Amino acid sequence: MNALMVKALAFAAVLIIATIAVVTSLDIDIFADSVNAITMGGAIAVATITASVAVKYVNQMKTDTASGKLAEENWDGIGEYENELPSGWAYSFLAVFLWSMWYGLIGYPVNAYSQIGEYNEDVIAYNKKFEEIHKNADEATLKEMGESIFLVQCQQCHGVTGDGLSGKAQDFTARMSKEQVLDVINNGQNQLGYPMGAMPGGMAQGADAEAIAAYVAGGMKGEQPAAFAACGSCHGMDGKGNNGMSPNLVSYDAALMNHTLQNGKKGMIGKMPSFKTLITPVQEKALTVYIQSLSK
Repeated sequence: MNALMVKALAFAAVLIIATIAVVTSLDIDIFADSVNAITMGGAIAVATITASVAVKYVNQMKTDTASGKLAEENWDGIGEYENELPSGWAYSFLAVFLWSMWYGLIGYPVNAYSQIGEYNEDVIAYNKKFEEIHKNADEATLKEMGESIFLVQCQQCHGVTGDGLSGKAQDFTARMSKEQVLDVINNGQNQLGYPMGAMPGGMAQGADAEAIAAYVAGGMKGEQPAAFAACGSCHGMDGKGNNGMSPNLVSYDAALMNHTLQNGKKGMIGKMPSFKTLITPVQEKALTVYIQSLSK
């Protein structure tokens, strides 16, 4: 064994020992799962292959002489020989390609640690704990919690005070404007997924539509227009939604908040996304309490 081979083996051994030392210092169990084991195996393989390749080609440079046919292209008189691709390089490339396909399609996704997966598991565990702690929260606590949620998730479109940014989004300080009610009467509504289904457009027209819109926007106070009977068939004559079968026209009740948060809703400045995976039931309840306090 010549001196170069000894140096190469020593270099590979140093790399392997250093890798193991670093991993051990991080308190990582190499064999805790397949990813750690594969990673360590890869590090050892890289060190070994690096040393072997270095020895092979350094020795080859000492003994080989240039031979073969020169390519026609050259740069300042420097040309390349038209030699075949070294078989070692070709096989190495093929091996790395096959391994990467296995690792990317089978090894990692099916049986491996995932930061996203760990994060999702932590979120689920925390939400479960959160729900248990606050399942019997009083109204004051829910209102405070709801305000925090509103300022993080809702105020960008609805404004810090919930005023809807001058009509660009729903104004929570007032139930509905006459224009909003007229728009729904004329065009219908089928975004919130209520059991009663879609409301068709044109349920009332002309003066009847104007009277209904003014009545609903005014908080359903005063004399009820005769044409409101068409609305009462789904919303109830009191406008409270027939026990959650259709939207409540009087207040932001829990059913209306739930359907809106679960399904999202299209508005003037874009579509409000669904929040069904973003907030917990307790947070939804808290947000409902806070928004109800704004309308009061």
